[in-house]
Amino acid sequence: MNLLIFFFLENMALIIALMYIALKAKEYLFPDSNESKLLLFLIVIFISFLSFSVMYNPFEYQGMRIDLREVPLYFISYVGGWKVGILSAIFPSFYRFSLGGPTVVEGILQTVILPVILGSLFRNKKTVNKFFALLDIKRMMIGWAVFELLKSIWMVATTPATPLMTISMAVFAGIAVLSMGLVANGESHHILVRKELEFFSNQDHLTQLPNMRYFRSKVQTLVAQQVPVAIVMLDVDYFKSYNDTHGHQKGDAVLRSIGQLLQDNTRNKDYVVRYGGEEFIFCITDPFDDLEALAIAEKVRVGIEQYHFDGEQLQPNGKLTVSMGISLDSYHKSLEQLIGEADQSLYHSKRNGKNQVSSFGITDLREAIEI
Repeated sequence: MNLLIFFFLENMALIIALMYIALKAKEYLFPDSNESKLLLFLIVIFISFLSFSVMYNPFEYQGMRIDLREVPLYFISYVGGWKVGILSAIFPSFYRFSLGGPTVVEGILQTVILPVILGSLFRNKKTVNKFFALLDIKRMMIGWAVFELLKSIWMVATTPATPLMTISMAVFAGIAVLSMGLVANGESHHILVRKELEFFSNQDHLTQLPNMRYFRSKVQTLVAQQVPVAIVMLDVDYFKSYNDTHGHQKGDAVLRSIGQLLQDNTRNKDYVVRYGGEEFIFCITDPFDDLEALAIAEKVRVGIEQYHFDGEQLQPNGKLTVSMGISLDSYHKSLEQLIGEADQSLYHSKRNGKNQVSSFGITDLREAIEI
């Protein structure tokens, strides 16, 4: 009996150790937490290998080959459903069949097929992104208890296994399943916390746009790869006057609306962020030429000018508008140089009447676009 307990401890340790390594590999290979056919394939291969590992050196008793192969098969069926469970059970089933013995059929049915069925039945089918979601440990263990009850009765009735042996197997297998669930939840929680921290560290809390930390990280990569970019700085005209007249709450609403208008009037591959205060900055990524970049900037300006903001009729010009500055030629320039040029162009716009776009070497945007 002591030898059997030591064997189960070895099986349990092997399952938990390989599970932990696999979860770390999944985090490294799939950092975006997106399910894919490749991930499904790797999971099936891993569970097949894990089942084979615990089956390779079994505890033999009167022709029976005893191990904890049902643990990974139940677990993956509970997490991924019956399709993943069946795919993962194919190799263990063939391997057990090839070994033969008087209890080969019982071994396949009781410790390969049955855990797949019970795991699938108790799985929460409403779970989205199932391989990255937090598991309902209580539900998983209830399903496991049902499986162990059925398997133990079936095993005692049809094989030489003793009640004490089946109880010992159930206890250690239960600990192994629980450990797999806790390890999986620990890793998933770690990923969720990390992603949440990354999200909030890269986001402006007021407008829900990314912040300058995110902008510098993304655009610096484009500049380093010599991808053509145009950097545009934007400032709300007479924003202090609007805040003084209507209050900061309505001023914050204006900033949120402008953030949305910027996203609506730029392209998916462009980066729009809040620079600070009433200033925004966006990167026009890989424009066809300077005229396309200028046209996008002008589209943003017109979109904001034509939008109806609450109380804008009290602004000095009767409309809430923005001034913009653009830096076009990014070749052999650093990101800081481009931002500095856009900033200088922005102040040129503000000094020369506001509600316009200025660029180095071009004083009249509309004339440049017409040419």
